[in-house]
Amino acid sequence: MKVTVENQSSVKKVLHIEVPPEVVTREVDSAYGELKKNAKVKGFRPGKAPRAVLERIYGKDVRADVTSKLIQEGFLHALKETELKIVGGPKVDPPELQEKSAYVFDAAVEVRPEIADIQCKGLELTKRNYTISDEEVDLQLKMMQRNLAQQKKIETDRPLQKGDVAVIDYEGFKDGQPYAPTQKTENFIVKLGEGRVVKDLDEGLVGMKAGDFKEIDVTFPEDYFSKDMAGQQVQFKVKLNEIREEILPPLDDQFAKSLGDQFDSLDALTAKIRENLTNGYEKRMEQELNEQIFTKLLEQASFEVPDTMIDGELEHILNDAERSFSDNNRSLEEAGLSRAILAEKYRPVAEKQVRRHLILSKLIEQEKLELSNEELEKGLQEMADTYRQPIDTIKAFYNQDKDSLAFFKHTLLEKKALRIIIENGNFKEAAPETKS
Repeated sequence: MKVTVENQSSVKKVLHIEVPPEVVTREVDSAYGELKKNAKVKGFRPGKAPRAVLERIYGKDVRADVTSKLIQEGFLHALKETELKIVGGPKVDPPELQEKSAYVFDAAVEVRPEIADIQCKGLELTKRNYTISDEEVDLQLKMMQRNLAQQKKIETDRPLQKGDVAVIDYEGFKDGQPYAPTQKTENFIVKLGEGRVVKDLDEGLVGMKAGDFKEIDVTFPEDYFSKDMAGQQVQFKVKLNEIREEILPPLDDQFAKSLGDQFDSLDALTAKIRENLTNGYEKRMEQELNEQIFTKLLEQASFEVPDTMIDGELEHILNDAERSFSDNNRSLEEAGLSRAILAEKYRPVAEKQVRRHLILSKLIEQEKLELSNEELEKGLQEMADTYRQPIDTIKAFYNQDKDSLAFFKHTLLEKKALRIIIENGNFKEAAPETKS
């Protein structure tokens, strides 16, 4: 069997495969031999039908079966001979089979890119020092306080003002006609000055009294989240049903206890807030370091990425997006999206993720990293803690799914590679970037 490789790029190859005529003849003869044993042909006893009759009746099916077998066996032979690291399946346009002639076909494939050794130790990295301020803790407390706030109807005859809670009925009109995106809504609750509604509507409500009707002209901002409504001018017809004031609970030990049995005092709650903020900053620092690392590593390594790998990663992203919408009882279509729209948006993200995985796989191979039993056990325990499951349940799952176990082990090795880079990095300290 003859195999040649055409290099279309560093990751795209075409295998030209030629199956000798004697192999073709042997496979065709074998196929008709098996067919003759079992075929039921009118006018002939089982096993006695002449080949010419079988060719006339079953020739098309036999050629299809033999073609499929020749392509499969020829491709497997080519993989062994070339030792290419194929990703995904081959693309083959099968030519017509000619008996007693060589069968020649092409298989377009993609391969993993060859990446040169990478200098992963001694990278210049910046570590930003985040500190938790009292203001951040106070802000978290106030957010919790707001979540537990009660609303009390204001009985006095006074106008609506900033900071009040308004209960309104409204309907939006455009060019004198009801506007579908702002359809009639009753008893809508909004706190003035909180930014939940468009600024023109928020400000237009100020000064109304309970029972008042008012027409408020609203221009939606050009950067409004709904592109269909951005920049549109809509007239809102509003009725103010009720004015409420927000009553915040006092920040004391009783407030802390109302949030759960684990908090017996305000100090305990404050300590937990600080712990959560600390964990959040640690994750942020880890993400920032990872971004720096990958930026520096990718500067060293220039390589093409197979479309097959990008497509696979993109499929995971799209499936996660669909699951997320489904968990919230929505569909992509209801949000004005589609898989095609998301695919266009997230394809660069998918390519970036694949590049990262390829770089880390190269480092795992380059540094000859292995996973000890203790490291695997620790990883499984962390997984169990994350999902609040017994570790035996996690182990049982992976024992039944070897592919998932292999993927999990590789993920742990990727983390190990990152730790080695960080442990051997040259760090300089810096203050957090301030938002302009």
